[in-house]
Amino acid sequence: MSHQPGSAPHHVVIIGSGFGGLFAAKALKKADVRVTLISDTSLHLFQPLLYQVATGILSTGEIAPATREILRRNRNTRTVLGRVTDIDLDERVVVADVQGQTTFTTTYDSLIVAAGAGQSYFGNDHFAEHAPGMKSIDDALELRGRIFGSFEMAEVETDPERLAQWLTFVVVGAGPTGVEMAGQIAELAHRALRHDFRAIDPTDARVILMDAAPQVLPPFGEHLGAEAQRTLENLGVEVLLNSMVTDVDAEGIEFRDPDGTEHRIPARTKVWAAGVSASPLAQHLAEQCGAEVDRAGRVAVEADLTLPGHPEVFVVGDMMNLDALPGVAQVAMQGGEHAAATIKERLAGRPVPGPFVYNDKGSMAVISRNRAVAKIGDLELAGYPAWMAWLFVHLLFLIGFRNKLSVLLGWAFA
Repeated sequence: MSHQPGSAPHHVVIIGSGFGGLFAAKALKKADVRVTLISDTSLHLFQPLLYQVATGILSTGEIAPATREILRRNRNTRTVLGRVTDIDLDERVVVADVQGQTTFTTTYDSLIVAAGAGQSYFGNDHFAEHAPGMKSIDDALELRGRIFGSFEMAEVETDPERLAQWLTFVVVGAGPTGVEMAGQIAELAHRALRHDFRAIDPTDARVILMDAAPQVLPPFGEHLGAEAQRTLENLGVEVLLNSMVTDVDAEGIEFRDPDGTEHRIPARTKVWAAGVSASPLAQHLAEQCGAEVDRAGRVAVEADLTLPGHPEVFVVGDMMNLDALPGVAQVAMQGGEHAAATIKERLAGRPVPGPFVYNDKGSMAVISRNRAVAKIGDLELAGYPAWMAWLFVHLLFLIGFRNKLSVLLGWAFA
């Protein structure tokens, strides 16, 4: 597949403006191709810092710059705001709904699908009403309203039982997102809001982190998981492990112990950080090409990230299932760049990069100000050194100098 002089530029369609889609588009900036990026949001969300929007540390603009602004120097790239509703692999056609007003249809020569993932409630979608997840700016703003609103309601509540409900916060899921969220709510109660109310003492707030797993941060190993748990407990967070959520309603959450005993925690504010499910587009693609889909809805891809039988279609990030790779930003970034590199080498008639090789640069989770854990290869860090490493990495990948500066100042004065 080489580009012939004088012919129309090779058309690359990218679905999604997250890390995978954005890094693919940036990697194609100087290529002799025409790029159309379709996304159902006009923003590029720096999802690792979303919980800081939910807890009021950062504003939305600091972690979600406009995609058009980021790609304004990519003269070969057009951005379309739309929700992809259909992909026809045989005809090489993508159809998108544009704000419910019109339909955008385009053909492609190469397709990069990086539509990401949403929250998974493991078949209990009715939990979402009372325990929202955190996958979008709207989610974060909803949670911010619920968290700060609970303190406001507590300020005027006179019934002791209802007061306790308003001041109880439950985070479900002890992975990085849950740990970061629980730690930030605890810090909010014990430091940021400590002197802001008159009828209540925010430090009386009860913050609970709950998971069905036997340890905090399972991918980080036992040592760092235990270190994270100790740090959380020192902040006043109650950690409940081996606890399976069985029901959620407006006034509380129910869970089951390993021995089958049922418990209930009265709580007005619940946060769901327990699982993800790939975009429905993964299932849509799988049905057309005969690929398998795993329990998280991810489609199985070839070693080079292409769909079986469709070398012109790449699936990257949270939507792909390959070698049990984790659904983290680095996998999406590197996957997007790999897809772009493969397309460029094909067009140039040169050998393609071949199988996708993930370069694991480590995992990090911040717990509170000056406290984090990090696993980088065989190196394990905890406390302040891990927090400094976390700060450096997140500033490094945050888009735009203005955003880096404002986020740094936000952290400094939070």
